[in-house]
Amino acid sequence: KTDLLILDDFGLVHLDQQQRLDLMEIMEDRHAKASTIIASQLPVANWYDVFGDDTIADAVLDRVVHSSHRIELKGESMRKKK
Repeated sequence: KTDLLILDDFGLVHLDQQQRLDLMEIMEDRHAKASTIIASQLPVANWYDVFGDDTIADAVLDRVVHSSHRIELKGESMRKKK
């Protein structure tokens, strides 16, 4: 019911079966109805490894990737410049 959901640091750990199903349900409920921001250090191509189940990964990514605005940052981390 929230207008904006932010998933930060997506992909730091692999998802277990229940987490995969929960994420799929959340993305399905929000698809074309509410905004979601997913921040990750992993390229989208590597997200399949995070899911560990290609069928569920396809379902989630189909709802996320095709209707998204992607911003890919290049260069060194700002943390290294301190």
